[in-house]
Amino acid sequence: FHMKPAFQKMARALIFDLTALQEATQNFSEANKLGEGGYGIVYKGILPDGQEIAVKKLLGATEHGLHQLRNEVLLLAELQHKNLVRLQGFCSHRGDTLLVYEYIKNGSLDNFLFDTSEVNTLNWEQQYNIILGIAKGILYLHEDSSPRIIHRDLKANNILLDEEMDPKIADFGLARLLQEGHTHTQTTRAAGTLGYMAPEYAIHGSVSPKIDIFSFGVLVFEIITRRRNCSSQIMGIP
Repeated sequence: FHMKPAFQKMARALIFDLTALQEATQNFSEANKLGEGGYGIVYKGILPDGQEIAVKKLLGATEHGLHQLRNEVLLLAELQHKNLVRLQGFCSHRGDTLLVYEYIKNGSLDNFLFDTSEVNTLNWEQQYNIILGIAKGILYLHEDSSPRIIHRDLKANNILLDEEMDPKIADFGLARLLQEGHTHTQTTRAAGTLGYMAPEYAIHGSVSPKIDIFSFGVLVFEIITRRRNCSSQIMGIP
């Protein structure tokens, strides 16, 4: 895929070999599978030096996969914040499109909110810290990153919890850049997860930082009540 020259040198340093990722994940075995979403399957991997990684194998058409690959590589490689998942590299080989992240031990937030077994129950202090950490990550994206970024798909499944139970925002495949001096942008087709989508975005395609705040509000209610919102269907990508 085509990248701006400013990113080319950086991106070359992030490239992983497909064979190395196959070996790390035991050829993407079912035993190494961490989870599956609308846009890809995530596997745990171990590199030869013992480092644990998470490898997301993107699904769907090649053009769709390359769009997400470009989006996440160019955005996440530049972002540095303790409440954002860290991208370590990528691989694009024929029909395979993969993203390599730091491995986050405790998995996604939805496992702790909607697990009926009560094994993963969060106490109030943990709930508060998770809400605060997500808010800090969103604030960084909206105010402190350059350019500013609108995530567009904030939901419990895209919040990962590390060994200290600190949250990290993940999955920037649908993210949009907000140009300097602009307060919003427009899309012809809304993409994201129903139930977390702001009405002005779902109906009119209006993209602004406010749509992430709406999603954050839904997340706060889910964290406090441990109840899933009414809908979690994934809509198409523009």
